[in-house]
Amino acid sequence: MKDNLAQIFRKQAQKYGNRLAVEKRINGVWHGWSWTEYYDNARAAGLGLYSLGIRRGDRVAILSENRLEWIASDMGIIGIGACTIPIYVTLPGHEVSYIINNSDSKVFIAENKSAVQKALSYIKDLPSLEKIVVMDPDGCDLSNPMVITFDQLLNMGRELQAKEKGLYEKLTDEIRIDDLLTFVYTSGTTGPPKGAMISHKNVLAVFDGLDAVVPAYDTDETVPFLPLCHVFERIAGHFYGMKVGVTAHYTESFDTIVEDIAAKRPTIVLAVPRVCEKIYAKIMAEVKKQPAWKQTMFGWAKNVGAQVSMLKEKKQPLPLGLKLQYAVAFPLVFKKLSEKLGGRVRWMTAAGAPLAREIADFFNASGIFVIEGYGMTETTAPVTLNTIKDYRFGTTGKCLPCCRIKIASDGEILIKGDNVISGYWKMPEQTKEAFTEDGWLMSGDIGVIDKDGFLSITDRKKDLIITAGGKNIAPQNIEGMFMANPLFENVVTIGDRRKYLTALFTLNRDEMIRLASLSGIRFDKPEELYDKKEFLAIVDKAVEEVNKNLARVESIKQYRIIRHSFSTDTGELTPSLKVKRKVVNEKYKDIIESMYPPEV
Repeated sequence: MKDNLAQIFRKQAQKYGNRLAVEKRINGVWHGWSWTEYYDNARAAGLGLYSLGIRRGDRVAILSENRLEWIASDMGIIGIGACTIPIYVTLPGHEVSYIINNSDSKVFIAENKSAVQKALSYIKDLPSLEKIVVMDPDGCDLSNPMVITFDQLLNMGRELQAKEKGLYEKLTDEIRIDDLLTFVYTSGTTGPPKGAMISHKNVLAVFDGLDAVVPAYDTDETVPFLPLCHVFERIAGHFYGMKVGVTAHYTESFDTIVEDIAAKRPTIVLAVPRVCEKIYAKIMAEVKKQPAWKQTMFGWAKNVGAQVSMLKEKKQPLPLGLKLQYAVAFPLVFKKLSEKLGGRVRWMTAAGAPLAREIADFFNASGIFVIEGYGMTETTAPVTLNTIKDYRFGTTGKCLPCCRIKIASDGEILIKGDNVISGYWKMPEQTKEAFTEDGWLMSGDIGVIDKDGFLSITDRKKDLIITAGGKNIAPQNIEGMFMANPLFENVVTIGDRRKYLTALFTLNRDEMIRLASLSGIRFDKPEELYDKKEFLAIVDKAVEEVNKNLARVESIKQYRIIRHSFSTDTGELTPSLKVKRKVVNEKYKDIIESMYPPEV
């Protein structure tokens, strides 16, 4: 019988002992735990919760940025047979309250005063909540009997361990692989968040799938920056990294990624396409500041790199002439990207959304293989993956051995396997609606599988634009072409049941300033550029360039610029940074209608 996740963790701690397991940068200083310390702290957290009355199957919610206390809490909760409920720190109080209440969480582990308040403000609506544990108690009212500190929790656990040695291990050994391990709440783009119920069996299935295709070793190091609430980071990073024996160096913040990567020199980077796009956009912006001859040289090198990447993908040898050109281009251009990422990265992921071919080629030519893949919360993250030995850029790769996929008659991707969840917590109707009668999960994504088994995602089923003329258009393809230009920050294509396509853009402030300065446009504040004809002419030209590569029915006939960035705070983005199309359409309804004047 397979070990459960907590048993795997215990064996890894015994195996690696005093070797560094995890560390986190706080205020510029790295704080770390060995495998033994990591396990001891997780056991103390778990037994502390056991002292508070948490038992097998109970739920414990966590709201915190990435930190060592987060992963200790997670493994501690799982180790006593309970269930972790991760919550994004960006969620407002009423959504935090909804998740705590819907999951019937008995304990809420909060990072700081702000997180504590998100629960206390709605305490009357949380009948199941018995205790709040705060990691950083600064400013918290500790006279409130509901609130204790994380240090107190650990002390309670250590006292119980001293009294009943072996209790934690006994509780761990009682866990069955069918037991629930965590609920991961979906982003809620079309209604209230749904708690996807993930079991030990689901996670172990993913382990089997990744073991078969992913080159990861216990000598590998990562610098995680995606939130632990993100199912991909938690399953493929936190859990699978622990299972393999990877050392994790958690960044201080999203702003320190480049600095932290340079310091820790990872061999693996788990990222999403938006991160790759930002790195690429930054490089392109820097290139455009260079003299014309340097820009010409960069363009030549980029073209050489694309040819090399294409031949690598086809497993064809490089002609001598191209090999010599690449030998010149690599140190001049591509080596610099590798060095920016510490110089040791073998591969990085770009899962969750399409990545432009030219970006994938650029990274690949730099010696950094970008693994594109596809997965969902409901499939415990990965379903398909490209691999270093077998890949095709522009696709999400082949199906992992842990599951099967097929395409329904309407183009929807259907999935079945041990990695697929049993359903949504306390939502039987939504669970039933998510599956076909014969048990296939309906992904909501439209895709095609080529003759070699590579899956391509063409769009979300509900996001497909059907024009007034009956033409089906995938907006993500169009948006991806715009996003390859560093000027565009967010792009939303409009046109469902309309005669033509339009778009809403938000612009990259740094690129706006650079382009305006390059064109000699005078301005005191960047905001002034939105009203300057000379600058808007630059945007017009950028739109025209993309339209040249689109079919006439797919081209953007009109657009409007939204003068602030989309964010979770303003409501346009989910916590995993996906655009909430429904919210955008509602929020900017009048602006959208202005692009479709009534016919005379």
